[in-house]
Amino acid sequence: MWLKPEEVLLKNALKLWVLERSNEYFVLQRRRGYGEEGGGLAGLLVGTLDAVLDSTSKVAPFRILHQTPDSQVYWSIACGANREEITEHWDWLERNVMKTLSVFDSNEDITSFVQGKIRGLIAEENKGSLNKEEDPEKFREAHMKFEKCFGLAEPEKLVTYYSCSYWKGRMPCQGWLYLSTNFLSFYSFLLGAEIKLIIAWDEISKLERTSNVILTESIHVCSHGEDHYFSMFMHISETFLLMEQLALYAVRRLFDKETFEGDPVLHDPLQITKRGLESRAHSEQFKAFFRLPKEETLQEVHECFLWVPFSHYNTLGKMCISENYICFASQDGSLCSIIIPLREVVAVESSDPANKAVSISTKGMKAFRFSEVRDFELLVMKLRSKCGASSSPQHVANVEVAAGSSPDSLLDYYQGQPMASHKGNSKTVSTEALMTVFHPQDMENLDSKMLKEKMKEQSWNILFIECGRGVSMFRTRKTRDLLVKGIPEVLRGELWLLFSGAVNDMATNPGYYAELVERSLGTCTLATDEIERDLRRSLPEHPAFQSDTGISALRRVLTAYAYRNPKIGYCQAMNILTSVLLLYAKEEEAFWLLVAVCERMLPDYFNRRIIGALVDQGVFEELIREHLPQLTEHMTDMTFFSSVSLSWFLTLFISVLPIESAVNVVDCFFYDGIKVILQLGLAVLDYNMDKLLTCKDDAEAVTVLNRFFDSISNKDSPLPPTVQQASGANDPKSQHPNVDITDLIRESNEKYGDIRFEDVESMRRQNRLYVIQTLEVTTKQNVLRVISQDVKICPSDLDDLYELFKKEHFLSCYWSMNSPALKHHDPSLPYLDQYRIDCQQFRLLHHLLSPWARCANKDSLALWTFRLLDENLDGLINFKEFASVLNTMYYGSFTHKLKLLFKLHIPPAFTEVESLSPSKGAQLSKEELIHFSLLNVSSPGDSEDEGTWKRSPDKGKGKLDIQAYLKQWQDELLKKEENIKDLPRMSQVKSFCARTFGVVQLGGAGLVGDVLHMDQGS
Repeated sequence: MWLKPEEVLLKNALKLWVLERSNEYFVLQRRRGYGEEGGGLAGLLVGTLDAVLDSTSKVAPFRILHQTPDSQVYWSIACGANREEITEHWDWLERNVMKTLSVFDSNEDITSFVQGKIRGLIAEENKGSLNKEEDPEKFREAHMKFEKCFGLAEPEKLVTYYSCSYWKGRMPCQGWLYLSTNFLSFYSFLLGAEIKLIIAWDEISKLERTSNVILTESIHVCSHGEDHYFSMFMHISETFLLMEQLALYAVRRLFDKETFEGDPVLHDPLQITKRGLESRAHSEQFKAFFRLPKEETLQEVHECFLWVPFSHYNTLGKMCISENYICFASQDGSLCSIIIPLREVVAVESSDPANKAVSISTKGMKAFRFSEVRDFELLVMKLRSKCGASSSPQHVANVEVAAGSSPDSLLDYYQGQPMASHKGNSKTVSTEALMTVFHPQDMENLDSKMLKEKMKEQSWNILFIECGRGVSMFRTRKTRDLLVKGIPEVLRGELWLLFSGAVNDMATNPGYYAELVERSLGTCTLATDEIERDLRRSLPEHPAFQSDTGISALRRVLTAYAYRNPKIGYCQAMNILTSVLLLYAKEEEAFWLLVAVCERMLPDYFNRRIIGALVDQGVFEELIREHLPQLTEHMTDMTFFSSVSLSWFLTLFISVLPIESAVNVVDCFFYDGIKVILQLGLAVLDYNMDKLLTCKDDAEAVTVLNRFFDSISNKDSPLPPTVQQASGANDPKSQHPNVDITDLIRESNEKYGDIRFEDVESMRRQNRLYVIQTLEVTTKQNVLRVISQDVKICPSDLDDLYELFKKEHFLSCYWSMNSPALKHHDPSLPYLDQYRIDCQQFRLLHHLLSPWARCANKDSLALWTFRLLDENLDGLINFKEFASVLNTMYYGSFTHKLKLLFKLHIPPAFTEVESLSPSKGAQLSKEELIHFSLLNVSSPGDSEDEGTWKRSPDKGKGKLDIQAYLKQWQDELLKKEENIKDLPRMSQVKSFCARTFGVVQLGGAGLVGDVLHMDQGS
């Protein structure tokens, strides 16, 4: 059968496959151990591995790979269960494809043609067949087996399952991998040996695809320092995608409250499906690549050809359609791409039925022609209904006339088009970029630098004539080549808005910024205080920010954004970035550029834990290991690169480079995203490699890099010397040779331009898991360090207690949408308050760990203990409170135990407990427990006994005065001496006496470590 072309890792595959046939472009291989006698130890091993696989996971014994001369990259294009089937495919390739390949000039064109041909064959085979859902009966059977094997809670939802092998030591165990909403589970039963593995997604620190000596590809999972390997998947790419999505989903839901609350898909784990996860992954990649608003979702994908008029050829790629956009990217992603907002479309036609062509005309008097579109007539109908466009002969004629117009008239038309509509602008909002106000260009006196600037501007104008201008322009390699040289000053704001995608936000939200400014004006928050403090630290040497005009504009943009997104509010480094944006963009445009950076291009960078920056630093370290291995060997501690590069990522090199050089970096960043920062970082380290290798410590290395940044200049910058910041160019004593920023960016593209967008995004996802788990370890260490000073529990037992407490917290989050623990979990809180449990969770831990939990009414005792610990009356307790009560129970003196027991039998801890169900006796249901735990939790002033509350010795549950309580109790007994039958109080005294006797008996109770490993039923 023909396969969708996928890249194959052949580093270790030759041990598993034997060459049968080959030619210049194709290779036919047979799996070792199949159809041969003997075959040696390797053949025996491979044959044994394949023999234990069931029919759904068995590796096909024959396959065909595509290769090009002098290339190490192979693509799997076909597989076969027998020699006859694979030979038929081989003969077809030799008859129909081999002769055609000789006409191509480059290997890239050959590979692109072969991939397109194979996909066409697959499409023909699938024509007329319906994509069927998974067999419901088969899935129901798998779900029953999943529940029976692992005994998880009933709400735990199975998403999908796969047959695979789990490597235990050096032996593979064939079994089934179950992927559910909260757990990765594996079960195997062979020859009497049972293997059962359950890993919570939130405990995974590493998830990656790897290859080793035995297997070409496997999935590596690391949890709590233990490595697990799964292999022999029929569709390993699909499996890994779903595992990655489930792991990231769990991380965001359990650790990232901000993302969870803003994402409706994450809100209900019971609604997660396999198809939904796959669609979500593709939509996220689609939005990130085309810089679209986060509300967009990928709806359709069509493989087709796009006519490129200025190059006179059709390029193969994918048309991606969302609610409001039509996007296209060529096969390699960098050759050509376009974005067509539906708001700009005026006509959609099926122009050439013979070639299955679709023509889309826009307001910019441009027509885009897509050919070889499957179901093109249905697509035309859908697009027309989306945008309300219709076929208009008059409009088509106008488009044709425009296409034949002179370059000058077309340029005039584009320059006259507004980038976005503006309604209701506030008078307080600046409508000019600060650079045009404080540094207007002198058109009469043109020096050499200004002449070069005009030449750059003319180059861009020529590009606009060829590729169009505005949101729907063609983006090609020529665009990137011009960006490396720097955008002209007069075009910088416009192109930043275009390439970042901010132009779409601004066009769909007219008047939003002005309204936001008016609403946020005069607000006083922590964010506004921090903004005021940093206003005059933002590019203080630039004249624009030495005046009230620039300072006021900066204040308005930062305050408006803090008002729009209070979860981020304001973070240091945002002021530096916004200052540069205001220099070249109008105030409203700068605001939307800031939105694009903070919410799309640098996600999670500007929150309290800067997770996004830490993730990208992990990616940076990984790229250093790959591209600069000698530097990695010299630097014993890779954290040096993280510490020195943090400002590079947070400020896009603005904080370390002169402003006239930094803007060139920002030019490329808005076009290529974080890849530019990674490439430039590698180029900086590579440029200083020799000096860094001679450094003896981190301080010396930092000095080397700082001197290098001081030597960077922009020789073509038209800015006056009073604005430029470069010092190395003006310092004759500088020992470091001057480096031009254009040359540095060009070198970074030439050396590291092969880093792909998809690879960066994949490394981001992998490092996110590691960063989150590292932060969790740091949180645990800080909590244990604080608590260990106040308790006598040994460190190992305290560590185990913390893990139990945290797991109980998460167990309530797994299956409950309205869990108080999930609702109140906030990573920005102090370490001690990040994890808290409610009364029901505390009861479970109390019964498991407390030495006092062996009495008949242990539920009441757990309830009173919880009420005593819940001093802030929010129905939750933290780990410090939990550990302190266990410390008293196990390691406290007799006096302390007696005092604790006494507190449990007086208000506010004590409350009369009577089960609503007589059959349960002293046992309380979950609802009853929560009800009693929340009694008197409201404000004291709301109760009828407000005066009694104020006279109470604890006065709102502060520090308890035991002597005052005893005096109050004695006074009450004397006043009511005649009423000897005070039943509630007598039961209180009896209960207290009974537990006092229990404390005497349990005075020598065992250590916490003994209880931690004690069977719960003993």
